[in-house]
Amino acid sequence: MSGTLLQINRSRGGIPKLPVSGLVTIDAAGVEGDWQTNRKVHGGPDKAVLMIAAQVIRALADLGFPVIPGSLGENLTVEGLDPHLWRAGQRYRVGETAVIELTKLRQPCATLDRYGPPIKKEIYDAQCRDGDVLAPHWAYGGFYARVLHSGLISVGAPVLLESDRA
Repeated sequence: MSGTLLQINRSRGGIPKLPVSGLVTIDAAGVEGDWQTNRKVHGGPDKAVLMIAAQVIRALADLGFPVIPGSLGENLTVEGLDPHLWRAGQRYRVGETAVIELTKLRQPCATLDRYGPPIKKEIYDAQCRDGDVLAPHWAYGGFYARVLHSGLISVGAPVLLESDRA
């Protein structure tokens, strides 16, 4: 499974996170220059970065929600990776040297209400067609990750699944 880093995002706290250009350091603390307002709930080694699939943002925008990459507070907006296949313990190489490990699904957050309370219902409760079965929108809220190997990342870098479980 491989994809591309569409956008790197950071903020001084809260959402939206804004795009960053050029080379950016990612390490155990997360994306260089990023900060979370509520450090009791967000951030820390097991939630150093939040990764969201670009297709999720496009789907929400198609439903009328005013979102673009970075709006949901993600640090890494990725293209070409199916979030339905993301699982805790998967390790992804981002660029040449950075490696992240998915740790936990993002839980509903009141901060998302700025886009209208129905957005949480769409992200966390909606059903989508998975073959012949209706399934929840798995990982639509994103997946937190720890950074196992620091590195420099940039937009356009490959995001490659290295191992399916730790």
